[in-house]
Amino acid sequence: MRFLFLILFIVSCNMKNDFSEIDERANKILSSLSLEDKIGQMTQINLTVIAKGPNKWSSSFPMEIDPKKARKALVDFKVGSVLNTINNTAQKPETWFNTISDIQELAMNDTESKIPVIYGIDAIHGTTYTDGATMFPQQITTAASWNPENAYNMALVSAYETRASGIPWNFSPVLDLGIDPRFSRQFETFGEDPLLVERFGVEMIKGYQGLNNDVSNKYSVAACMKHFVGYHATISGKDRTPAYIPDNVLKEFHIEPFKKAIEAGAKSIMINSGLINGVPAHASYDLMINTLRNELGFEGVILTDWEDIRKLHDRDKVAESQKEAVKMAINAGIDMSMVPYEYEQFVNDLLNLVREGEVSESRIDDAVLRILKLKLELGLFENPVTNYKDFDDFGSKKHHQLAYKAASESITLLKNDDKILPITGKPKLLVVGPNGNNMRTLNGAWSYSWQGDLTDRFAGEYNTIYEAISNVYGKSNVKYVSGVSYKENGAYYEMVEDDIDLALNEAKKSDYIILCLGESTYTEKPGDLNDLNLHKLQLKLAKKMAQSGKPVILILNLGRPRLISDIESLMSSVVNVYLPGNFGGDALADILSGKVNPSGKLPYTYPLYPNSLLPYYYKPSEVQNNAQGAYNYIGEVNNLYNFGFGLSYSDFKYGDLRLDKDTYNIDDTIKVSISVSNTSDIDGFETVQLYSSDLYASITPDVKRLREFSKININARESVLVEFYLPVSELAFANAQNVFVVEPGKFKISISNLSKEISVL
Repeated sequence: MRFLFLILFIVSCNMKNDFSEIDERANKILSSLSLEDKIGQMTQINLTVIAKGPNKWSSSFPMEIDPKKARKALVDFKVGSVLNTINNTAQKPETWFNTISDIQELAMNDTESKIPVIYGIDAIHGTTYTDGATMFPQQITTAASWNPENAYNMALVSAYETRASGIPWNFSPVLDLGIDPRFSRQFETFGEDPLLVERFGVEMIKGYQGLNNDVSNKYSVAACMKHFVGYHATISGKDRTPAYIPDNVLKEFHIEPFKKAIEAGAKSIMINSGLINGVPAHASYDLMINTLRNELGFEGVILTDWEDIRKLHDRDKVAESQKEAVKMAINAGIDMSMVPYEYEQFVNDLLNLVREGEVSESRIDDAVLRILKLKLELGLFENPVTNYKDFDDFGSKKHHQLAYKAASESITLLKNDDKILPITGKPKLLVVGPNGNNMRTLNGAWSYSWQGDLTDRFAGEYNTIYEAISNVYGKSNVKYVSGVSYKENGAYYEMVEDDIDLALNEAKKSDYIILCLGESTYTEKPGDLNDLNLHKLQLKLAKKMAQSGKPVILILNLGRPRLISDIESLMSSVVNVYLPGNFGGDALADILSGKVNPSGKLPYTYPLYPNSLLPYYYKPSEVQNNAQGAYNYIGEVNNLYNFGFGLSYSDFKYGDLRLDKDTYNIDDTIKVSISVSNTSDIDGFETVQLYSSDLYASITPDVKRLREFSKININARESVLVEFYLPVSELAFANAQNVFVVEPGKFKISISNLSKEISVL
């Protein structure tokens, strides 16, 4: 025991020495910089600004640095950060290495400061902009696995392959709550529940930055949490529009996942591009300084999102000029501006603001010190660009297997009438629908390009749903007809009818119909939605397939839960694959055939109607049954499938829910146990979910909240005793004074359809 203490003491001292050394070096560098140097470090530009091409917005192929443009930005204006690719197109690792090497050579050899550039990228579910990278399922799909290990693996591989591309900084993970099915970026989240987002988010930080947060390791990257905070909770359901969030809701639901990631050591954070309660987040001193810095203790770099300082003037109308916008954002706490084009104006405006006393140089020093420390922690001064030749596992089979595992554990069986699935033997199958033979839709946006529109160019070696099913059941037994398709070069929501009658004729000749519906790819503003219903042509196709009289297995391949109420009753089975990545087709085929037993659970509530869009933790007043007297007050919640729901080929039975006692003090821990039996002949995974309900509170309580979960394998005809240890303090909520409290009273603890009531003193 004494030896263990000595080791821990030495490690602790070494860590303190490392941190103090970085602080000392950062302060020494800072003291040598001119004001122009400092402001350059706070400036981030898009790669197209310094690449060869006709203008700053687009570039020529192949990707190369324009020496004149680069010298102006990096040497004359001393720009300290670059992001993105050219023309939203993935590049080979070798091209990345050559490009970033050219950038670093200028920054470290031709400037007085000799400070390396920090290069950043959006590697969302794999290294987005690198040809040959491993594409995992999107975050929402990964959350459906209810296994945080899959988030860790995705981040670990993404970090490795991002560094193989010479890039040390990743703008991920997304820690927003995906509470609105209308929102164009719900698929980028881990779903609607704060606990799920916390657990998966922390694992992403560990995977990106390493278990010891040593980002100087050439296989690790600096993570950038986003988008602080409340970004998805808009009133309209559209991107970058206003949100109105009470302080206690912001604290209890939206901030908590960021708090946990900060505690895990996240190195940087990106700010919400929208507005909260009428205040643009990029101009909010309260959010960035009072909350993020002072309350949460975040010490890393605060980064804007794309052009968001300009938007304080252009869009939000809170700054009368661009210069005023710069003043507001920097004084509110922004350390680095993702400019990304008009860097000359940003630099000159900030220089003048400091000289005029509108922004203090101490505020500049504070920002630059954090940026320098990040560059030092990443080891950029010693190794400014990692070499792709040192990364033998880039795009390897080992990485592919992890991506397949995540997809196979995430796919969610929502309906299975008469146990129509799995489909055994070699029957005649018709794969039909716009998503049936389409790699683009399997991956979603942030796949080889921003909107995912280039995926089929880069992912031809992987299997579509049709190709994967053909491999399993035999090419002679499987046929594909589109029926309807996405309009070529059209918006994501535009569709054309191909030949639905041909599809119906083929359906009549088949034993089973695999109907693949959903969405094409989108993200951010281009993905804004006006109608949550599935496209009318897809609904028409589904109804035609049902007329065939053959069993129809509906495959949903989408980034948000589009409404299927008009056709769900016509389907024999419904399977949600979400956005499963390059190996999603293979994983689905293995589930349809029974090789893999589905175990995914919904990470969001699947709505039944367009005006019933509630998360599972709604308030009691949503359900009313008061028909007394003159007025009829009836209210109900209409979900097609509930949060946490998902079927299996196994049958599970819950019983014998036990708590160690029925009365607790605030500092106690509740011991909960339950028996879960697999009553079938098929081994399977089941996710056991523990919920609590505060029966009465000073603020009307949520009907229930997820407090713990565990995904376990249960062999056929066996039972497992599952135990949870829930601190009473975890039952807290943020009250009207914005303070976390556990109020004395009665609570209900529930797992599946079983519950026990307890008292807290």
